[in-house]
Amino acid sequence: MSDRFTRFGLLVLLGLMAFSVATPWLERIFLATDAPRAIEARGDLAAQEQATVALFRAVSPSVLQVGSRGAQGAGAGTGFIWDTVGHAVTNHHVVDGARNVTVRLASGEVIGARVIGAAPNYDLAVLRLDTRSALPPPIPLGSSGDLAVGQSAFAIGNPYGLDQSLTTGVISALNRRLPTSGGRELADVIQTDAAINPGNSGGPLLDSAGRLIGVNTAIFSPSGANAGIGFAIPVDVVNRIVPQLIRDGRVPTPGIGIMAAEEEAAMHAGVEGIIVARTLPGSPALKAGLRGFEDAGGEGDIIVGVEGRKVRRLADLTRALEGKRMGETVTLDIIRNGAALSLRVEIADIGER
Repeated sequence: MSDRFTRFGLLVLLGLMAFSVATPWLERIFLATDAPRAIEARGDLAAQEQATVALFRAVSPSVLQVGSRGAQGAGAGTGFIWDTVGHAVTNHHVVDGARNVTVRLASGEVIGARVIGAAPNYDLAVLRLDTRSALPPPIPLGSSGDLAVGQSAFAIGNPYGLDQSLTTGVISALNRRLPTSGGRELADVIQTDAAINPGNSGGPLLDSAGRLIGVNTAIFSPSGANAGIGFAIPVDVVNRIVPQLIRDGRVPTPGIGIMAAEEEAAMHAGVEGIIVARTLPGSPALKAGLRGFEDAGGEGDIIVGVEGRKVRRLADLTRALEGKRMGETVTLDIIRNGAALSLRVEIADIGER
């Protein structure tokens, strides 16, 4: 009786194991289907998704792919329609030294363009599009003066040549400083974590209303790819510079002609001010007697104030000078060998140097 019960139990166990092994095979034979699966209905897009889709549809036709060719090879970037008469804006470094410039519209149409104005110290350039066809509308302008860290930011551009790409993020910092050519710094730069990669340069940074709040210009990345830190020229600066470029082809750059030391050097030295590394030949700073540490063998000047207001970094001085006219003089408060001095320095157009 016991042996019979044992054999019966083994048979049941073997049957269960066989069924378990055969189940997937049986399912494939009897339950599989070669017909398309039914599509599940979905509800409306979330309100945030709808807003982002609407923003891209409204603005993307006004975003351009910019290609340039010059003595130093080919360049590529992004631009956008500025006005209704065929002007477009991009970064200066996208078209610097270009002999030929072409743009591709969102429609796919390729047209010629020419650089009619450039401001290297602001990394901005204006293109005139060579077409009589109707162009997409200009992107509405916002303001960069009332931005807040944490608000949404949207970038449209052509990273790695992949046109009409949208990335989203937030404004991650304000009042950043961006070095430009000639030892100058651009103040009040916008920082965003919206992905910006090579090819995005010159493209628009937008707020959630689809308004232009900045021009994407640079990334901070050891690898050269997006690392979550991108920078944009604030639209308040763009809206001041671009009309001058359209009218005159260039923008006077008020300055005194100094090269400042890196801010890290000032921080490590415990200095709150601008360490003058050197003064440029023939500059107002040199004529006024300002001394650079490299010029004077370690006995240079530290600028700590302008017109009675403290300056802690080069961007503070740049901001103060931009409100002055060429030929005006300003009083600089400096520290030289531990002693406080004041110097009167004339403001000149350092962009002509």
